[in-house]
Amino acid sequence: MRISTVLRHIREGCKNVVRNGWMSFASISSISISLFILGIFLLLTLNVNYLAEQIESQVEIRVYLEVNTSKEQIQGLQAEISAIPQVEKLLFVSKEEGIVYLREKLGESGKQLLEGFDGDNNPLNDSFTIEVVEPREVASVAQKINEINNSKANKPIYRVSYGQGTVETMFKVTQIIRNVGLVLVAGLALTAMFLIANTIKLTIIARRREIAIMKLVGATNSFIRWPFFIEGALLGIIGSVIPVAILLYGYWQLMNSTQLDLNLLMIKLLPFEQVYYTMSVLLLGIGVMIGIWGSTLSVRKFLRV
Repeated sequence: MRISTVLRHIREGCKNVVRNGWMSFASISSISISLFILGIFLLLTLNVNYLAEQIESQVEIRVYLEVNTSKEQIQGLQAEISAIPQVEKLLFVSKEEGIVYLREKLGESGKQLLEGFDGDNNPLNDSFTIEVVEPREVASVAQKINEINNSKANKPIYRVSYGQGTVETMFKVTQIIRNVGLVLVAGLALTAMFLIANTIKLTIIARRREIAIMKLVGATNSFIRWPFFIEGALLGIIGSVIPVAILLYGYWQLMNSTQLDLNLLMIKLLPFEQVYYTMSVLLLGIGVMIGIWGSTLSVRKFLRV
């Protein structure tokens, strides 16, 4: 295809958007409203998934050691536990560090409650705090640590704790939330696609005489199709840019106005940089694809004269 022909198709496609003002407005409005609703649910789903990841990342294993565990045994356990492939980070917390942390956590009341519990009177155990690579593997890692303990004659580990039962329930709940969000977004995306495509089809049907005349005077199918192809892409771009701009601006304002309150609740919204990329690529891609798809399918019906 020659450059002059390509430029002609682009020029005609742009003219068609302006020339068919009300029909173009109807198509752009349909695209914008449908993608705006889809974008809201997409933002909710992305942030729910991000919150679930935050909760899962806080899952850790606490390994409490027996009071009489020697330094050599502690070092041996530390090496064996660190060698487990799923272990990402291991931190040894002495009982002296533990009592200091407990006092800080309890505040002023802790100073009185824990007064005199220093040195040999310290009732706490030395412990390990363990983070795993994949939070869902926390149960299997805890089992391996228990196996290490059972292989020792004197069993230096007093207790392995990771919130058994509660953690498994939390993982099931977060998985259900993810699946429900995915189904909702997929369903809305399909609904938006058919709604937008049908609106664009009405735009093309209103110009079926124009297509028929061009066909009768000898225009090839590709010559007729390309301007409509470009017109559909333009309608998709314009219709998707509007909801993307509104949603991103609204999300940016939401982050700035609620950041302090959400931080107090230990909740973090998905960073704007990640939202910007995901929303822009996804909604713009859907808008352009539907615009082209709707125009192509509609024109095909009128090319048989």
